[in-house]
Amino acid sequence: MLTLYHFPSSVCAAKVRLVLEEKQLEWESRIIEILRGEQFEAWYVALNQNAVVPTLVHDGEAVCESAVICEYLDDVYPEPALRPADLVDRSVMRIWSSDVDTYMNGICAGITYPATHRHEVLKLSPADLQKFYDGHTDKDKLARRKRLIEQGYQAPDAKHAVLVYDKFLDKLEERLTETGAWLAGDTYSIADAAATPYIVRLDMLNFQDWWRHSRPQLDDWYERIKARPSFMPAMIDIMPKTFVADMGRRGSACWHEVRDILQEACVW
Repeated sequence: MLTLYHFPSSVCAAKVRLVLEEKQLEWESRIIEILRGEQFEAWYVALNQNAVVPTLVHDGEAVCESAVICEYLDDVYPEPALRPADLVDRSVMRIWSSDVDTYMNGICAGITYPATHRHEVLKLSPADLQKFYDGHTDKDKLARRKRLIEQGYQAPDAKHAVLVYDKFLDKLEERLTETGAWLAGDTYSIADAAATPYIVRLDMLNFQDWWRHSRPQLDDWYERIKARPSFMPAMIDIMPKTFVADMGRRGSACWHEVRDILQEACVW
């Protein structure tokens, strides 16, 4: 029995859902309301001491950290293989997966909170908002999160996130220009699953102009990703329709702020 504790818009959870769908596995969905602080509840921290999503529970045993979960699933359910057979390609896959986890997860929050998530958090009552803040044990992360919620794209953290995200898109374009198909080897792999949610995030925020006219290899890769049978159930169908509509509407309203940051930095 596979149970995934996740949140629909979590980029880390999304790549695990892609792996589950690529392998056509049956799994039980348990939504953790991370914008309301449910991840800080004692029962969930007992499963995942870092109080983050996702957590996979397999036959009663918890597996944490999205990159670890993806490889765990490929070990337990080896077909179809989502790790390249060639060991050099496999090392490249792991580098992409590691870099996404290390650098891009927090950066994605720096894009998402100013655009849309801050509006959800600010719907909380004063008491629940304080509880949400109090649940953060990493005080530096909490301080950044507060600035993003309170200042939006005027926060220095948001401006930094925009510029790092732009470099990430450049890196994807360069890699796909080299390979011509997938990020690690000749076939779709965990590396592609790891990167996909970060382009989906921009797509759902109606930030398509960020890559569509300037990065043709990335655009082609993304179109092929969307054509895979795993894409809709893992990335779109799981999302509440009102949440998707709000993300698109709010993103459209603030795209000009992102564009201005890029232009002021002379990267556009």
